[in-house]
Amino acid sequence: MAEEHRFRRILLKLSGEALADDGQGITPSILAQVVEDVAPVVAAGVQVGIVVGAGNIFRGMSDAASSMRRHVADSMGMLGTVINALALQEAFVQAGLQATALSAIPMPSVCDSFSARRARELLDQGHVVILGGGTGNPYVTTDTAAVLRGLEIGADVVMKATKVDGVYDKDPAKHDDAVKFDRLTHLDLVAKGLKVMDGTAATMSQDGGLPILVFNMRTRGNILAAAQGKQVGTVVVPS
Repeated sequence: MAEEHRFRRILLKLSGEALADDGQGITPSILAQVVEDVAPVVAAGVQVGIVVGAGNIFRGMSDAASSMRRHVADSMGMLGTVINALALQEAFVQAGLQATALSAIPMPSVCDSFSARRARELLDQGHVVILGGGTGNPYVTTDTAAVLRGLEIGADVVMKATKVDGVYDKDPAKHDDAVKFDRLTHLDLVAKGLKVMDGTAATMSQDGGLPILVFNMRTRGNILAAAQGKQVGTVVVPS
């Protein structure tokens, strides 16, 4: 009998900085680690979409962009996410997995354009689908892009990779008495003043009924464990 999974289809949100040792550029060994963590999830029959940021290349709200018009800086950041998406695609393909990068910004000579229908088809075919280009619009974070894409592809959860193992009442790196939450609602986030993601993403998640799982990507096997229904990180559920 096939093993039961808590999630059938997941949307993994990776920051650009997560792809580099020092937060800049792309580190091949880290790409390999992402592949090694995702591969057993795919092998177990869970469909995986990925939205990736671009902080390792260019961030629209960074000091480097301070003299630029916001829409230009954000466009540069969105292009950076496509570079990361292509790097991830190649890492998966080189490891023998089926993977396809789709861009919200049309660039047919580089990769296919995003559509929810195409993404769903590829997921059903067993591809890891990497979604670059943000939403294709400035003034929108990749957190919001992740929730939007999660809703569009029919994901059961958005899994947000971080450097800590969930959501705490205060910064665990600064406070030894920080308390970790296993489960929260969106109303809890507001009441407790917790910053899990930006307000637009949180509202979209609440309205769309899409849970957010915040977990530590550096703990190997976390993605598969969560897909199998084990307690991993903090889950934020609609109120």
